Amino acid sequence: MSPQSAQQLSAFEESALSYADQLFRVALRVLRHHEKAEDLVQETFLQAWKSFHRFEPGTNLRAWLFKIMFNLHHSNLRRNKLQIVPVEETVFDTLAYDPPTPQFITEEEVLSALERLPRDFQVPVILADIEELSYNEIAEALNIPKGTVMSRLHRGRKLLRMELVNYAKSYGLKVSEQ
Repeated sequence: MSPQSAQQLSAFEESALSYADQLFRVALRVLRHHEKAEDLVQETFLQAWKSFHRFEPGTNLRAWLFKIMFNLHHSNLRRNKLQIVPVEETVFDTLAYDPPTPQFITEEEVLSALERLPRDFQVPVILADIEELSYNEIAEALNIPKGTVMSRLHRGRKLLRMELVNYAKSYGLKVSEQ
C-alpha cells in the first residue's frame, strides 16, 4: 500500500468511526436487540473498510455508511428467510385528522410511541428527526425514491402525533382539538 493510500485509509477510518454511535442507535431501533445491533454495526464497518477503495472522498460518508448498514440488514433478513411485510400505505391515506402534538410529553413517552410505529414509517422518522439525515441521504440509505421517503416521513410523523394524542388522553391530559 502506498503512503498516500495508507494516509487515505487512516483518514477514512477516523472519519467513519465518528459515526459509530449514530449507526448503533439506528441499528438498535431497527433490530430491538443490543447484541444484534452491535453485530450489524461491526459488519457495517468491516464492509466499509473492505470497500474503502470505492468511497469517493468529499462525498457524504454518513449516508454511505447508512446505506451499507441497511443493505447488510436486508441481506441478513433475506438470508435468514425472515419476511418483510410492507405496510399498506393506502390505509394511512384515510387518516384525515391530523392532531397537534400534545405539550408536556416526556422523551420516554415519545420514544415509546415511536416504537409502536410500523417499521416502514419508524425508520424514516428516526433517520430524519433523530439522526438529522436529509431526504436524499435517507433515500440513498434505504434504497427508496426520495418521494417515498417524504411520504413515509409525513405519514410516520402523523401517526406519531396520533399516538401521542392518544397517550395524553389516556392519562387525562387535555388535548386541544384544533
